[in-house]
Amino acid sequence: MSTDARHSTVVADGVPLHVVESGAPEGRPFLFLHGWPESWRTWLGVMEAARDEARIIAIDLPGIGGSTRAVGDRSTRQAGDGSKLRLARTVHALVRELGLTGATLVGHDAGGMAAYAYLRQFADTEGVQGAEGVQGVDRVVIMNTVVPGVAPWDDVLRNPHIWHFGLHTVPALPETLVQGRQAAYFDYFYDVLSPDPRRITAESRAAHAAAYDSPEALTAGFDLYRAFGQDARDNAAFAAAGPVGTPLLYVRGDAEGGDIRAYARGLREAGVENLTTAVVADAGHFAQEERPAEVWALVRDFAATATAG
Repeated sequence: MSTDARHSTVVADGVPLHVVESGAPEGRPFLFLHGWPESWRTWLGVMEAARDEARIIAIDLPGIGGSTRAVGDRSTRQAGDGSKLRLARTVHALVRELGLTGATLVGHDAGGMAAYAYLRQFADTEGVQGAEGVQGVDRVVIMNTVVPGVAPWDDVLRNPHIWHFGLHTVPALPETLVQGRQAAYFDYFYDVLSPDPRRITAESRAAHAAAYDSPEALTAGFDLYRAFGQDARDNAAFAAAGPVGTPLLYVRGDAEGGDIRAYARGLREAGVENLTTAVVADAGHFAQEERPAEVWALVRDFAATATAG
């Protein structure tokens, strides 16, 4: 690994988070949230592409990988139910703990759903303008996901190829089926959702499987799906409350399927006023691992050009 990564544990909102940083500590901050079945390691190629251009921060989501409580440690609590609103609150507390200013929040898959909840709950009222920029997050990137309750959400739920959404919401059953078979189960998704599965390396696959090797971590991952109903209700309430002006970049891989125009239309109808879209060429669902340099260029250029409001 050539990124000279710095690992630490930061307690945010009572949740211990595994935080991995690279690049210049004084650089423009970018905070990355992974999805399922991933860990912070999904951003390694992006971190390498960024090198010393910025301060790159990637975390393991609560309950997953290094963001798990030690056995017998009662000093901190687990994040629990997978609600994206709750995740957004934990990420907001992390932003405050790290003292980030003018940050770009990037979320993939379920991490993108959490980034949307952050956008609606915090980003438009984040901090104050200071000499070094806006305190907190002032732009958001959502990658390779549909947002619960935001069109084309209902169409995605009806798609038989998205069968795992239903399975993963069943209490206890997916844990029973997958425990001890994480690598094989996760490989299915890497292989069918990428135009060239070889780009998701053996090292990356092994790291992701290890991040979910305990029953508790598996449950934390499946809880991201079990919260979809609540997420949809929360997002409907946000849409009813009014528009949001924080700049948002929505990204999909060109081999992922789905019409990006439908996703853009749904976001605008939900009240996102400042929306940009982009397609990553020759990439599927895991664009950050398939085409990390291209993803970094999109995120970097968006951060450089976007203006709040």
